[in-house]
Amino acid sequence: MYAATRLKAARFGSALAAGALLLTLWSGQAHGQGAGARAAAPLTAEQTTLMSEEYRQFLKDQFGYTLPSAPTKGDFVKALAAVLNLEPSGKPNPFQDIKESSPYYKSALALYEKGILTQDRLDGDQPLTQSTAVYIAVKAAGLKELAYTYPAEKAARSLAKLHADDEISQLTPQAAQELAAAADTELLPAGLHEAFQRNEPASASYAEILLGRVLELQGLYKHELGRVSDPDILRQVRDAWNVQNLIQQPELQNIVDQALQADLITGYNVKDDRYTPRFDSARSLTYGHSEIDHALQLIGLLRSENIDARVQLEPKTSAFIYLKEWGEPVQTDDYKVVKIDNGNYIAYAKEYDLSFEFATAQQKDRFQEIVLKYAKKNSEDQSGLIAHSWWQPLYYSRTELPDYKVIANNKITKGHYYAQTFSLADKPEAIAKGIRKISPATKVESYRFWVDEPFYNYLIGEYK
Repeated sequence: MYAATRLKAARFGSALAAGALLLTLWSGQAHGQGAGARAAAPLTAEQTTLMSEEYRQFLKDQFGYTLPSAPTKGDFVKALAAVLNLEPSGKPNPFQDIKESSPYYKSALALYEKGILTQDRLDGDQPLTQSTAVYIAVKAAGLKELAYTYPAEKAARSLAKLHADDEISQLTPQAAQELAAAADTELLPAGLHEAFQRNEPASASYAEILLGRVLELQGLYKHELGRVSDPDILRQVRDAWNVQNLIQQPELQNIVDQALQADLITGYNVKDDRYTPRFDSARSLTYGHSEIDHALQLIGLLRSENIDARVQLEPKTSAFIYLKEWGEPVQTDDYKVVKIDNGNYIAYAKEYDLSFEFATAQQKDRFQEIVLKYAKKNSEDQSGLIAHSWWQPLYYSRTELPDYKVIANNKITKGHYYAQTFSLADKPEAIAKGIRKISPATKVESYRFWVDEPFYNYLIGEYK
């Protein structure tokens, strides 16, 4: 949690308390988030099946949503409004065939107001056809302007990928444009092109893939830099680190700085939710540190142990009390201090969380064995460790693991920024009460998670 807290404390001779566009597939293509992103080859049918499974699990984990095996148009509309978090504004009902009592009412109105639905009939109880799902998804993904640039001849060339000449010839010009754009951008993946039939019912798998594609294009799916096995993943991670700065959110930090000065907490992190990876919790964990060379060597270590995982670097700023007896602090772009009334300082340090989504749950289980052997310091002169290994490495899981300890995270949010402080499992109520005294309107979200035992020992005051 507070890697900077521990690292900076060690440097000053004292210990401190802790307080992206397309899916990466295990079978093939990896896509970066940011400047290093790469184009992908079309997905095979096998990869498309894997994609469907990934999207289905994501929709269930993140939204608690599961489509029926034979979805109706209304089912698809409800799912789309839910995952995009859309609500109607209260404008008059434009639909001729649904009333306020309809289970599709609010979702349909919300999509209509966004221009995703454009007709005055929903036909919500009718089976969802393959083409209807695409027409809705194109608008929801923000591709309609691209689609409407297609002249008829270009649309026809793109539609040839779908191998359905008889059906394609019956399309209106607008429908042809939307379907062509979906095929070209792989909103409709290549693995679905061969079997595409315009008027045939869409399966749950088909609908889930389109929902997942929409989420990706809207930046709401998993965020990642690539995979451990990617040949350029180390460059991707270093580049991501190099463009990070100290995170500053004065309104939020004012609250937790007061909590820090009141000894309510012993440190905190500030993070940006836009970097949250949204990985599958059963196969993922998060590893915190402050030195980028450690992250690069950790990824190399996993690779050497035949571990593969999605990788996301989440920037964070750690804050803690810097005592005046440690001497005058040296400030840099990545390390700032602010003097407080008692002569001490609040220090703000640039750090990161490295999140992994492993190919299997078994690989996740192996992570601790590897870290304890090669990335945990047990003596001052210990050799055979990766660079900048700590006495108490920090890594944690949202799901239970053997030999991990339960602690709590206490989190407050302002916009897309949030501050979090880790504590023992019996402390959240006291922390929330103290935060409310500082800022009565601030809500504290607390939840349990599982952390490695060395870091747990650090929380209870053992510094080695």
